[in-house]
Amino acid sequence: MKSSTIGIIGGGQLGRMLAMAAARLNFRTVVLEPQADCPASQVCNRQIVAAYDDEKALAELASLCDVVTYEFENVPVVAAETLAASVPVYPPAQALSASQDRLTEKRFLNGCGIPTADFRAVDDQTGLEAALAEFGGKGVLKTRRMGYDGKGQRVFKSGEDLTGAFDALGKVPLILESFIPFEREISIIAARFQDGTVTCYDPAENVHLNGILHTSTIPADLSEAARAVAVESAQKLLAALNYVGVVGIEFFVLADGSLVANEMAPRVHNTGHWTEAACVVSQFEQHIRAVAGLAPGSTARHSDCVMTNLIGDDIDSVPEWLSQKDCLVHLYGKTEARPGRKMGHVTQLTKAGKPGFSR
Repeated sequence: MKSSTIGIIGGGQLGRMLAMAAARLNFRTVVLEPQADCPASQVCNRQIVAAYDDEKALAELASLCDVVTYEFENVPVVAAETLAASVPVYPPAQALSASQDRLTEKRFLNGCGIPTADFRAVDDQTGLEAALAEFGGKGVLKTRRMGYDGKGQRVFKSGEDLTGAFDALGKVPLILESFIPFEREISIIAARFQDGTVTCYDPAENVHLNGILHTSTIPADLSEAARAVAVESAQKLLAALNYVGVVGIEFFVLADGSLVANEMAPRVHNTGHWTEAACVVSQFEQHIRAVAGLAPGSTARHSDCVMTNLIGDDIDSVPEWLSQKDCLVHLYGKTEARPGRKMGHVTQLTKAGKPGFSR
């Protein structure tokens, strides 16, 4: 075991599940998170309560840990770069730089040979009107930074009143993406190890409600050719970043079966939560293995399954879920159920599965 203490920037549910996976492999974890009662605080060995870019806190984290990772993509790049001067940081800071700005992200994906929707930078109302005209009045307008779970975006289906549309999203840099007439959404969870080995879990088919992931179903309704493209795309992206750790990549599936990338997330991903119930080695353990310099785990799944997010008041349905057969319930330790807040998830196993991919 090359590392005895792993630092985690971010104390939400993903940090919580990473800490739990680390503990199973006999690692200690130190979490840097400004919220004192965060979900990860209940399971980690120590929490540093400070802002993510607090220089003193970063120095303390580096002194306590053998390697540092993070649970969300909006970690300040300068914080990752500061830490990397004295302790390994995985995934690398350049993965944050590539993913934090949607314009940069689209250009990076295209540079890797991975197709995306067409897009235009939008810096003012005039630019928005011009870009929409190019796209026939249809498109998805998004903030370039910080949006998630459907926040910070607006869909145009043609004919809408554009008055004040730029200002309504905060007068910040935006990106307009062309409308993609997709048939379904899928994602792939991949991991790259320090020796360059890449492993991929089987793609999941995802359904969103109000911009938030509702279910992930495995296996996805996807051709073998499309599966191969998803794996190849993950390999290209991970190699380009000299990546170490788990990544989630979301795709749209078009009518002809081809794939168009939507976005990447340089971390463990909500659409990979099913792996803790349907695989011997979950995405969380796979990430810990990768950043700690351990051997890859198998991505084979022993079952097909459906993962359902518990959002807000869905937490009230837990007793019913607990009564179901072949059902794993995972709650995040959050005390207040608010609309749109992820409180936990449930994975229902269905039938025997099949192997994932390793290259």
